[in-house]
Amino acid sequence: MAIKLEKLVKGQRIGIGLSKVSLGLGWDPNQGTGADFDLDASAFMLGANGKVPQEEFFIFYNQPKSPDGAVESSGDDTTGGNSDGDDETLTVDLNRIDPRIQSIVFTVTIHEAEARRQNFGQVRNSFIRIYDTNTSEVIAKYELEEDFSIETAVEFGRLYKKDDEWKFEAMGIGYKGGLEYFLNKYV
Repeated sequence: MAIKLEKLVKGQRIGIGLSKVSLGLGWDPNQGTGADFDLDASAFMLGANGKVPQEEFFIFYNQPKSPDGAVESSGDDTTGGNSDGDDETLTVDLNRIDPRIQSIVFTVTIHEAEARRQNFGQVRNSFIRIYDTNTSEVIAKYELEEDFSIETAVEFGRLYKKDDEWKFEAMGIGYKGGLEYFLNKYV
């Protein structure tokens, strides 16, 4: 069955219709900004209360796999812009997700943003794409088009469960703060 690629806009929601998906996140730092950009993709697996049920449901470079084995990170691209595609990938097996989990929020933060004087306004071509893990066929892509001149953390999107079906929402919400902001919000 061929799946039509859908270009998402902020706030748009789509059904997933697959059991195993990958979310590739990509970006390119602007030229001449000085230090390397170390952007980090993370996933927060949330219960009905909007919090992780235990810290192990926060997936990032130092904790690359969820305790239920459902979410796994590809690792950390510490320099940014080294690829023509995904810089970091999070793979999700929807059949293995712990029953307490109702949504998974995917974030990207700039490591040491304040010390390096970096923000998402210095990053271009940012996107999240959702594809079938088994076939690599792209289902949807959301390109972050906002000019985040002071933001150092972005919620790109989320998978959420509604009526026993998994859906994806393109979010594109920027924040000033780093990974600590999301830890305070979700942990």
